[in-house]
Amino acid sequence: MRRNRFGISAAMVTGAVAVAGLAFAPGAAAVEPGSATITADCGLYGGGGATLTATQNGTSATITLSSDEITAPLAIGADSVQSTLTLVKAGGGTTAFTGTKNPAMAAGDGVTVGPIPGTVAAGDSLEAYGGSLKLTVFGITITCTAEGPQSPGPFVFE
Repeated sequence: MRRNRFGISAAMVTGAVAVAGLAFAPGAAAVEPGSATITADCGLYGGGGATLTATQNGTSATITLSSDEITAPLAIGADSVQSTLTLVKAGGGTTAFTGTKNPAMAAGDGVTVGPIPGTVAAGDSLEAYGGSLKLTVFGITITCTAEGPQSPGPFVFE
């Protein structure tokens, strides 16, 4: 009987320590808001509403842009769009997210690029307005700019 009580007590202590450890463990880095919307102007290639979705893991971050209103003029293969999203820092300067990640898109499909990676620092506040998105497809570069501030506000990284 004594051995059973010791086993149960040890298990309870171990469980309590594990729960306490979870309560005091640092949370994963987060970006707020997780997504924001913009209205983009892509010049001769049109424009419209788009959603930016951000994630963060330490100093690494990714952003995905998707739009049902900005459409692919031709069929585009997966991972064939060179994308550079330049966001403006609240304190001055810019941060670029660059990559070639995109799903395959048929002509007329809404455009999605990303997740495209970038590097951030704790406290960075990044905004699409004043920056740009450059997409290079089939050797043609398309530049899109936000027509106003993103909503609900800039991305703030931990």
